[in-house]
Amino acid sequence: MSYGGYGSGGYAPPPGGPGGYGPPPPASYGSSPPGGYGSYPPPGGPPGGLPGGGFAPRGSMGPPPGADPQLWSWFAAVDTDNSGSINAQELERALINGDWTPFDLDTVKMLMSIFDTDRSGTIGFNEFAGLWKYIKDWQNVFRHFDRDRSGSIDGVELRDALSQFGYQLSPQLLDLVQRKYDVKASSVSGSRGMPPPGISFDRFVRACVAIKQLSEAFGRLDTDRDGWVQINYDQFMQTVLTLP
Repeated sequence: MSYGGYGSGGYAPPPGGPGGYGPPPPASYGSSPPGGYGSYPPPGGPPGGLPGGGFAPRGSMGPPPGADPQLWSWFAAVDTDNSGSINAQELERALINGDWTPFDLDTVKMLMSIFDTDRSGTIGFNEFAGLWKYIKDWQNVFRHFDRDRSGSIDGVELRDALSQFGYQLSPQLLDLVQRKYDVKASSVSGSRGMPPPGISFDRFVRACVAIKQLSEAFGRLDTDRDGWVQINYDQFMQTVLTLP
C-alpha cells in the first residue's frame, strides 16, 4: 500500500492533546467577530448565517468559586438537566454550525471521545474547558480557510487547508474527502432553501482529524519512510475502526 506526501511541509498538523487528537494550529487568525460563533439568532432568524460554528447559548448560572464566569455560563447552559456534567445528547443540542444547522452526530461523538478523559460517558466542567478551547481554535482555522465567507469549505479551500497542514492529497483523494464529508454534495446548488455545496464547520473538523489519524497510523507502519507499507487484515481493520 502506498501513500505519498503525508504530513510533509506547510503547517504542522494539529498537535497532541486529549486522546491524541489535539487542537488545530494555534489561534493566530484574529479574534472572533462581534456576535460571532454560537450566539442566539436575532429576532426573525439569523441574517445569512455565521462563518463557522459553536455553542448556541440557552441561559446562565452563577459560576463556582474560581471558575471563569463566562465559561461557566456556557457550561451551565449546555447542562440542561443541571446534573453537573454534559452528556452526548446535551452536547448535540447545544452545538450549531454557522448556518444554524445542528452538529453532525458523528462529530459530537468524536468530541465526546476526545474530551471525556475519565471515560465517565459525560463531560465535567474541567473537560468542558478543553472542549471550549478546541472549538474556538478550530473556528479560527475554519474562518481563515473559508476565504469566500460562504460558511462552508469548498474543494479549493479544502485542498489549501490540508496542504498547509502538511497533507498533500491527490486530486482523487481530495474529491473523495469532499464527497464523504459534504452532505450537500449531491444536492443541486442554488435550490430554494438549500445552501450551496461545501463542508460545514463540524464536518471540516472531523475530516481533518480523520486525515491526521490515518496519516499518523500510516507513518507508524512506514518505518523506512518510503511511502509504502505492507499490512495484514487485522492491522488494516484496527486502523479503519479507530477513525472518528
